[in-house]
Formats: sequence, structure tokens, C-alpha cells
Amino acid sequence: MYSHTAHGIPFYHQNLRPGRRQDANDVGSALRSPLLDEFRANKARKWELRDIYSYIVEFSGDQHGSRFIQQKLETATSEEKQGVFDEIVPDNALQLIQDVFGNYVIQKLFEHGTQVQKTVLANTMEGHILPLSLQMYGCRVVQKAVEFILPDQQASFVRELDPHVLKCVKDANGNHVIQKLIERVSHERLGFVNSFRGNVYDLSTHPYGCRVLQRCFEHLPEETTRPLMDELHKYMINLMQDQFGNYVVQFVLEQGKPQDRNQVIAKLRGQMLNMARHKFASNVCEKALVTAGIEERRILIDEIIMPKTDGVSPIVSMMKDQFANYVLQRALTVAEPDQKEILIAKIRPQLVSMRRYSSAYSKHLISIERLLERTINASKASDKPADYPSLLHKPVN
Repeated sequence: MYSHTAHGIPFYHQNLRPGRRQDANDVGSALRSPLLDEFRANKARKWELRDIYSYIVEFSGDQHGSRFIQQKLETATSEEKQGVFDEIVPDNALQLIQDVFGNYVIQKLFEHGTQVQKTVLANTMEGHILPLSLQMYGCRVVQKAVEFILPDQQASFVRELDPHVLKCVKDANGNHVIQKLIERVSHERLGFVNSFRGNVYDLSTHPYGCRVLQRCFEHLPEETTRPLMDELHKYMINLMQDQFGNYVVQFVLEQGKPQDRNQVIAKLRGQMLNMARHKFASNVCEKALVTAGIEERRILIDEIIMPKTDGVSPIVSMMKDQFANYVLQRALTVAEPDQKEILIAKIRPQLVSMRRYSSAYSKHLISIERLLERTINASKASDKPADYPSLLHKPVN
């Protein structure tokens, strides 16, 4: 029943029929105990935890048995919990932690066990925190453990991962463990965050690293994150255009300190049209329009309204562009009344012209037209003095 992972941890797995694909229902029934076979077949019987004592490990590794134990642990007596615990810990804990079904039973022990049981269970994991964090099911148990163990034991987990933290950050499983540590462990114990310095651009442009960096800004104090934020500002324009970095920039706009948000918006000045036409940076433009203060927003929208030195109107370019049109729509929804009036006056004739001369009336132009109609109707309903004539044509369905 046991093999070894690449990391040298004993690994529990179900006995499967040879030559068949592994799936949840393809367990080798010939290798199941008669009790588990009866449990799977006899749904009418009212089963209790005491009915499966001596078979807890086998049931934990079975889809139906695991679900049964999980449900029972939520309301189990102290004696029943101890009975389950004693069969699993310490000899079978590591195997079940890495098992597709067994990991859920271990998580329930962390949720509903006594503090002593949680400590003993976590002790069995110590020395294996790195490989468990990199394993698909083990990483879930490590995260759950972090939520329920005492601070000193949290610190022990951190020490094991400290030399390998960047590896974990960039791992599909390990990054979730690092995020959980940042969320739950006292910042004084998170020395590994210092290793992010000098790597901010690399982390921001990584599919997992960008998430970890956001958790740092979200949960850690200013003195810890300021060096990271200052480093981030050096690459802001490039990050706006990155498929992952743009999320970090949006996070700064939405949840960052006012001075950091202002720095990001300042970088957008003079770049609104170019950035609005970019697949990823257009998201940043929209977020900036929403989060900016009134005066900053006016400056950004003025940049959209004013023709370029060559006479080309940014509005025309944005209406035709598959990404910039969304930024234009956002500007229309958040603009102050006077700027909104100017936008409407400039957009309306362009819609008429584009509909008349364009054989491909794209969906985003329809969206702009419908938004324009709603904006005009809302302005009329609010009893404002401005008079907006209706559009010459109804939206195309």
C-alpha cells in the first residue's frame, strides 16, 4: 500500500486494478476489506465511527469512507476523535496527508481536534514541510495546519521553508502555502520576505509570484513592504503591460496607500491612449479611472477628450479599438457632469459616422451606443439643465 515520493516521504495510495486508469471509483474491490465493501454497499445501516475502528486508515483513503469520517468528526465526542486520531497518528499521517481522499480527514482533525492533537499531528509533519507544500494534497493540509497550530509551531514551519521560499512561491502548490503563512503568521517571524527584495519584477510577472506579492502588500506592515513597493514603482510602466504584472498594479490602485496610487496614476499621464489600446494595460487604465481622485480623474479624461497634435481624436481611436473601447466606456461612467457632456458630444457623431461607413459594426461599438443611451436617459431623469438630444439611430440588435 505504500510507495515513496521523489522527496522520500512515504506515500499512501489506493490499491488499483492493474492496467486501468486511476479514478475515484476504480478502486481494486478485491483488495478492500469486507467491512469497507459492506459500508459501500449497505446504505440503509446507520453507521457510527465505532463501527469502523481498526479500519480508519483504509476508510480515510476511500472516497465514501473519507466523506463519512469527515462528517462524523464534526460532531464526534472526545473519545471518538481520539479513536480516529490514534489510528492515524503518527504512523499513517504522512501517507494520508498526501492522499486524494485522506487529506480531507487530516484537515478535519486540525479543525476539530484538541490543541494537543493538533500539535502532535503537526509534529509528524515537521521535517517534511517543503515536500508536503509542493505536493497537490499535502499543500492543503499544510495550509490548514497553519490556521490551527500555535505560533511557535508556525515558526517551525516557516524555518523549514525559509531556504526554499522562492521555489515555493513559483510552485503551483507551494505558492498557496506561502500565501497562507503571510496571512496567518506574525510578520516578525516571516524573515523570508526579505528574499523578495531584488526579485519584485520577477515575482510580479510570475503567475504565482504576483499573488504572493499582493498578499504581502495586503497583510504585512509598511516597514516590511515599503522596500518592495519602492522597487515595484521602478517597473510600473512595464508591469502595466504584463499579463500578470497588471494585476499587481491594479491591486496598488485599489488597495495601496494614496501616495502609491498617485504615483501609478502619474505614470499613466500622457500614456492613456497607448495604454488603453494594450490588452493588459487597458485593465489598469479602467482601474485608475475608478480609483483616482476627482482632479486626477479629470486629467486622465481630458487626455482622452483632447485631440493630439496631429489632429487625431483619441476618442475615435478608442472607439475602434477592441481594448480601448472599454476604457472609453469606463470614462463615460465615472466622468464628472461637464466632462460627461463633452464625451457624449464627441462620441455621438462618431457613432453615426462609423455605422454609416463601416461594414463591420462591431459588438464593442454597440456597447458604447447602448451605454451612451443609458447615460443620456439618466441625465434627463436627474433634472439636470443640459439637454441631450436622442441618438439618430437605435442600437443594432
